[in-house]
Amino acid sequence: MNPATPSQAEPEKVRVAKEFTNKRPLIACRFDPRNRFVFASDEDGNVQRWELETGKVAALSAHDSWVFGLALHASSDTLLTGGGDGQLIWWPAAAESPTPARRIEAHHGWIRSVTVSPDGALVATSGNDRRVKVWSFADGSLLYDLPAHDRPVYRVAFDPTGKFLISADIKGIVVQWDLKPGKEARRFDAAALYHYDGGQGVDYGGVRDIAFSADGKYLACGGLIEGSNPLGAVNTPAVVLLDWGSGEKLRVQRPKEDIKGVVWGLRFHPAGFLIAASGGSGGGFLWFLKPDQANEFFKFPLPNTARDMDLHPDGIRLATAHHDGRLRISEMRPKPA
Repeated sequence: MNPATPSQAEPEKVRVAKEFTNKRPLIACRFDPRNRFVFASDEDGNVQRWELETGKVAALSAHDSWVFGLALHASSDTLLTGGGDGQLIWWPAAAESPTPARRIEAHHGWIRSVTVSPDGALVATSGNDRRVKVWSFADGSLLYDLPAHDRPVYRVAFDPTGKFLISADIKGIVVQWDLKPGKEARRFDAAALYHYDGGQGVDYGGVRDIAFSADGKYLACGGLIEGSNPLGAVNTPAVVLLDWGSGEKLRVQRPKEDIKGVVWGLRFHPAGFLIAASGGSGGGFLWFLKPDQANEFFKFPLPNTARDMDLHPDGIRLATAHHDGRLRISEMRPKPA
């Protein structure tokens, strides 16, 4: 593969360049920052590891339920996984046959999200037990237990400086935590992504992914709007864009066309545009958006509904995890001649 830089990304020329196949539907996916592997969890409770160049696969098996949270610790070559069984597990990411290096009972019930601080010292998790927890990466000790939410917490993310932690729940409540005192600093409003259906008696929607722009100016929250029929999956993929400095909600970004689905994966590109991956009854798509616009400047149809997405450090490749069991690698550049 020819070397590339993030500035060379061409969203309008994105294409699926490679596929890896699994027997069961996939859930979450993450690239290895060292450019060797891509990881994806599946509905058997396993995490599959594919070598990017050869496609050689290895299964990481220890969870008793689906794995929703995946995070890579770059400097120590460690994968962290959080599952529906409430376990947080440390794995040697590059081992020939990986087995758990450490496991802890982190949450009561589903862990929804796992993330590592920019300096690698902290691991944050969130779950259906409505808790946000911060752990020491080095020894797995609990440092903070942050109980600000009254509904399941779907996502946690550190800001680019690592000073603050963000947590977001099913109601679209986004909390900023100042980690030095371990206290809530402020709240943001992403409630546009939440719907309560009285007829079906369910909370629906919520913040499904979080992304910061590289310059720290924007915080984006992905999910759905217009959730008129939860059981029928009648809803529209959307992003709530927030101003990190002022806390102001800038806009709700949505598709130009009436396409149904949910934004499951969200990443800011170093060049400043936003990438969203959606899946649902309308199919799977990659959406490319500019912060100052309400709709996408380009969308790319995927062969199957997408359930998660990650951006490679090279700024060119995208991984999407799909319900059909495929892990697809797309490239934002033309096919080499």
